[in-house]
Amino acid sequence: MKVEKTFIPGLFVIEPDFFPDSRGFFFESFSREKYSEIGITAEFVQDNISKSAKNTLRGLHYQAGGFAQGKLCQVITGKVLDVAVDIRFGSPTFGRHFSVELSGDNHRQIWIPPGFAHGFSVLSEEAIFSYKCTARYDKQSERGIIYNDESLGIDWKVEAPIVSEKDLKAKSFSEIEKEFFFV
Repeated sequence: MKVEKTFIPGLFVIEPDFFPDSRGFFFESFSREKYSEIGITAEFVQDNISKSAKNTLRGLHYQAGGFAQGKLCQVITGKVLDVAVDIRFGSPTFGRHFSVELSGDNHRQIWIPPGFAHGFSVLSEEAIFSYKCTARYDKQSERGIIYNDESLGIDWKVEAPIVSEKDLKAKSFSEIEKEFFFV
C-alpha cells in the first residue's frame, strides 16, 4: 500500500494494494495492523454508506467534543471530489483545505482525523461513498460550515450543486467555535 502525506499535518491519502484479474479484482480496504503502522490507531465504531446523484454536494460536516470523528473515506462506485478543511486552532494550516479525487476506479482512500470539516461533491452520474468513523453519530455534537464560504476558496468542480437545506444553513468559517486545537 502507498501512503501520501499531504501538506496538512495528520491528513493523508492511501492507495491500497490492488489485485485485478480475469474474475474482477481484490483489495484489502482496511487492516488494523497495516493501518496502525501508518499512524491510524483509532478504533472504528461506525461504517456509513451514502448514494448520491451527480452534482450533489455534502458538507462541510464535523462533530465536536466526545463525538469528534476521524474518518477513513473511499468511493465504491462513481467519482467524487473529497475535501477536508483544517479547523484545529493553532495549526499552521488552519483554514486551509486539501482535496483529492476518490473513485471506484482509483480505489484511493483519505484519512481525515478529528479536527477537520469534511465534504464531497459527486463528479459522476452517481456515487456510492463509504466511510469508517471513530465515533458514532451524535446529533447534538454535529456541526457544519457553509460549503461556499469565500474565505475557504474551495472549488468543488460542480456547477449548480445540489445541497441539503441543513447544509445551506451551516455557519461561515469565521463563526466556528474553538473546539479543536493543534498539538
